[in-house]
Amino acid sequence: MSDQYAGPPEHQTPPPRPDESAALRDSLARVRSEVGKAVVGQDAAVTGLIIALLARGHVLLEGVPGVAKTLLVRTLSHALQLDTKRVQFTPDLMPGDVTGSLVYDGKRGEFEFREGPVFTNILLADEINRTPPKTQSSLLEAMEERQVSADGVTRPLPDPFLVAATQNPIEYEGTYTLPEAQLDRFLLKLVLDLPERDTEVEVLRRHAAGFNPRDLAGAGVTPVLSSDQLRAAQAAAAATAVGADVLAYIVDLARATRRSPSVRMGVSPRATTALLASAKAWAWLSGYPSITPDHVQAMVIPVWRHRLQLRPEAELEGVATDAILRSILQQVQVPI
Repeated sequence: MSDQYAGPPEHQTPPPRPDESAALRDSLARVRSEVGKAVVGQDAAVTGLIIALLARGHVLLEGVPGVAKTLLVRTLSHALQLDTKRVQFTPDLMPGDVTGSLVYDGKRGEFEFREGPVFTNILLADEINRTPPKTQSSLLEAMEERQVSADGVTRPLPDPFLVAATQNPIEYEGTYTLPEAQLDRFLLKLVLDLPERDTEVEVLRRHAAGFNPRDLAGAGVTPVLSSDQLRAAQAAAAATAVGADVLAYIVDLARATRRSPSVRMGVSPRATTALLASAKAWAWLSGYPSITPDHVQAMVIPVWRHRLQLRPEAELEGVATDAILRSILQQVQVPI
């Protein structure tokens, strides 16, 4: 496996023309509007998931139960006309339950491979930290290589492919901490907070009016983008220009995490390439022809917050990775 983040090399879709790019951006803006018909108050998380799709990355969703993590993923899939499957990760879940396994066909007298739920466009790995590391690791090849190997045969996964994994930040009994190698495969870590009062009132108003979260079509959510259009948008985002000064700025930020007194291990080169890909996606989505330092700064915390390893004394003092990254953003000189 590569030590750095990169989109799968087999997809070489040429970037669209400028007018086509503008139309694709408008469509993605409509996707956010469609998701808003079912999910209230999670605009930042919706944008983060779209950025991850554009950058061909994966997302770790962290939030207490009941903040619409599952509904968010289902609604986004519906608006993008993408297939989605949900796996509830439990202590007794086996790797084959995720990737698939060989099953004996009595009529044919031979074994055949039965695909697991990972063979989809968006896999919702619900409460991923409730399954042992053995099962967690079954996703590593799928997330990194976009393929599953079984019985000496490599089977490609559908394109596009995204893993959206959820975890509860406050309940640790019966959970297994995700290893660093697993965390590093997630492009973004998005935190879904409890809603503000007005937002929660709007949620109740919709339910009082008959909203059914299991009937997205009844809620008025309509598909607005196809898989081919999404691949074209991915190509356009990847082609976003970046200057040498911005590349150097990303490296300076990464090196600052490695020198921080509160950090035991800073971000790796994979993290810098992940930040570059995310900043490209955000710049393109915002209508910019090239990356600016503002785009880098906007993506630093969601891309790096789960990649820092803090020193034990910093953890005991309650130092937060988000606070460390904000401090680094203030200290590192911004290119003019």
